[in-house]
Formats: sequence, structure tokens, C-alpha cells
Amino acid sequence: MGSKDVDEALEKILNGQGLEVKDVDTEKAVVLRKTVCYIVSAVIFNEKGEVLMVQEAKRDCYGSWYLPAGRMEKGESIQEAVQREVKEEAGVDCELVTLLLVQEQGPRWIRFNFLARVTGGTLKTTSEADSESLQAQWWDRVSPLQLRSLDISIVIDAGLKFRQKQWFPACLPVDLPCAVVCQRPLLAFTNSGNPGDTEEERLWLLLDNCTADRDAERRPCLPVVVATHSVTWAAQRLVKKCMASSYHSLNVNICGILSVQHNGRIHGQTDGICFNTLATFERSEESPAYRHDPPPLETESYIWHEVTNQSLRTNILQKIKQSSLLPMHSLY
Repeated sequence: MGSKDVDEALEKILNGQGLEVKDVDTEKAVVLRKTVCYIVSAVIFNEKGEVLMVQEAKRDCYGSWYLPAGRMEKGESIQEAVQREVKEEAGVDCELVTLLLVQEQGPRWIRFNFLARVTGGTLKTTSEADSESLQAQWWDRVSPLQLRSLDISIVIDAGLKFRQKQWFPACLPVDLPCAVVCQRPLLAFTNSGNPGDTEEERLWLLLDNCTADRDAERRPCLPVVVATHSVTWAAQRLVKKCMASSYHSLNVNICGILSVQHNGRIHGQTDGICFNTLATFERSEESPAYRHDPPPLETESYIWHEVTNQSLRTNILQKIKQSSLLPMHSLY
């Protein structure tokens, strides 16, 4: 992958598209409902600004209220899963607007929260109660309601915020297969943020420079890191691997998600997910080093690539400064 190829890959990722995940250890392929659990939920408002809620039928939370939500099933896409859950629990059909928030407790438990709108059907009534739910109703968010958990408050607030002002581009999962849960981080370093600096702002990205064939030409590409303990910490692990000596003087900040890749059609082979993210290095206040140049790398497997394409550089810098990306939260 030459400079032109890198620019083309960046263009796709920045536009919310995806890239094939290559050269990962397929022996670590995840299996839905066995080694990973994906949860979906939907925030749906009516014209009055009321939010759609369903009354639980499960024994451990019987009678309480929650957003339409549930576990993904084998062979489903993320979109199909949330639409199925809304139909089963609330009785209505829906169209997905965007992901609102991704929450994770490591690669074994990830929840995808969507903003959606009703396109048909009728709200489930108590006469239609089943094992999925007892009924569905619109809630004004003021009237007393016995909630199953307060954890949906942050999701509802995210939906309200997006309705009032679309503060990041609408993001829906991209249909691309992946065998593992991984992160493809755009790890960016800039020479900005120094008082008195007058030079033009420069931008570097960390690229994977390795190849499976020792005799083959090295062709830099965007790195992919398999998630182990935490999805959000995958980028930090990569930084520690490449810059062990300077790691403790750098803060790695995940700005947000650029796109999510998932297919799930072949159970046990494509149950993985790739999160394309944007991350930055921030120098600790105690360390005056690396003000103008990126930290030195301690491995030949990775290189710094300066982004000289004006359009791409401007796009990345704007996303960093505006924090206009789909958020991902670790629940650890």
C-alpha cells in the first residue's frame, strides 16, 4: 500500500465506509452467543417527543419498563437484530436513523444503541402480551415509571441530543465480514497545541509496516488490533507496543467511531466486528518532549506517515477538534 493507497483507504474510512480485515488470526474467531454477546436497543420518539418503552415479561424484571432491546441471534446483521427486537417487543416496524452510542464490557459484551423511527405497525397491547413483552407505550419522561434500570437514561439523552442537533454524521453498520472483534485506529499525532507556535499544523498517522512474507516489499497500511481485555484499550496496547519508552508520557484518547463493520451471515466465521476509530496522542504536562515531531518508534513493524493530502488532513483535524464522532463508552 503506497501513499496513494493509504490516502484512498483513509478516504473510505473517513466517509463512514469500511475496509476488508486481513491477516488476522482466524483461530481466534469469535462465536456469537458462545464467546461474544451483542446487545441491541432502540430509542424511538413520537411527534410529542415521547419515547417508546416496553413492559418486561421476564421473570427477574417482570412489570418494569425498558427500551426495546435484546440479544442478537445467529445469522443476523446488527440492523436486522434491532428491527426484530422492536417488532417483537413493541409491535411496530422501524427504520434506523443512526447508531447513537456503543457500549462495551470487553469484546465479550457489546451493546449497540440506535435512534430509529416508526414506519408501520401498532403498539403492542396487554391482550397481545407474550414472552417478549407485556405491552408497549409512549413515555413523556416525566410521569413516574418503574424502570428496569437507569442505564437507559444516557441512551435516551443521546437520542434527544442528536434530534436537537446532529452532532456527528449518521452512522449505520457497514456490511463487511470479520472473524474477530477488533479496532482499526487512525492513531493521529499533530504538532498543534503549543502556545506561540506559528508553523503550519502537521499531522501524522501510525501505520502497520509489516508483511507476512519476509522477502516481500513492505506495504504500509492502517493497523488492525484484535481486542482482548477491552475494545477501547486496543489502541493503547498498540501504542505501548510501538513506543514502550515514551508510553507513560503520552495519553491516548479515543475520539470516537468512524464506522462499524459487521456481517454475521456465517455463524462462527463472520461473527466478529471491526470498529474503525479516530484516536489522538496527547502529551502529559510533565513531558515537554515530542512537541513538533511524533514520538520515536521502537519497532520496524510500524512507521509514521505524514498526511500531506490537504483535504484529508483538514478532514481529520476537524473531526479531532470538533469531537464530532459516534461515541464509544467502556463500562469497566
